[in-house]
Amino acid sequence: MPKKRVIRKLEVRRKREFTLHGRTLPELQALPLDQLALVLGARARRTIRRGFSNTVENFHARLLEAPTVKPLRTHCRDALILPLHVGRRVAVYNGKEFKEFEVRPEMIGHYYGEFTLTRRFEKHSGPGVGATRSSKFMPLK
Repeated sequence: MPKKRVIRKLEVRRKREFTLHGRTLPELQALPLDQLALVLGARARRTIRRGFSNTVENFHARLLEAPTVKPLRTHCRDALILPLHVGRRVAVYNGKEFKEFEVRPEMIGHYYGEFTLTRRFEKHSGPGVGATRSSKFMPLK
């Protein structure tokens, strides 16, 4: 009995639309700040409830006015990422230099400082000559 050949159709994978607690990005962008606070996590809710500091308020205003092509440089690491910031380019200072990135929808509710690490992992090599008693017997070449 001959085997049947199964012809599989190629399925086009559609990119999944971003949702946060069942709300799409345009819905999140339309929400007022107090309604958005109910969708976000506890830390972001607390930040919104207490109000933003002057530096964070100024940063949010500058970010909305700035052109989307050029990154906005800031030292404000404690600013909350809001839905209106999605698609903007931001360069956040990490203590040594400005790290540039584009705000994606998955970052909503996080802080800008979370995406620019201040400490670098330093990988150590083996011990040097004279560092331990056993390194006496290591060849120098």
